[in-house]
Amino acid sequence: MKENKDLSFEEALRQLEEIVEKLEKGEIPLEESLKLFEEGIRRIRLCQEKLEGVERRIEKLVEGKEGGISLEPFELKAEESGQHSENVEL
Repeated sequence: MKENKDLSFEEALRQLEEIVEKLEKGEIPLEESLKLFEEGIRRIRLCQEKLEGVERRIEKLVEGKEGGISLEPFELKAEESGQHSENVEL
């Protein structure tokens, strides 16, 4: 598998899905399962980092009071993202 930094979000997500499928089958030895689990955690973290990077770059268009358009940084509130207010560490 490629180094984490070299993967696109889509590739990391695809690899994560493959890892989950292998683990769900339960047909691999415990030691290999543990290695796959660890790799899955790395892929989750990579996807999370990439999503956070994109979130920081997103700007939303907002119509001004006088009909003009301005750009404002996009801020996702916890309740809008479906997340709880506490952070979960992986």
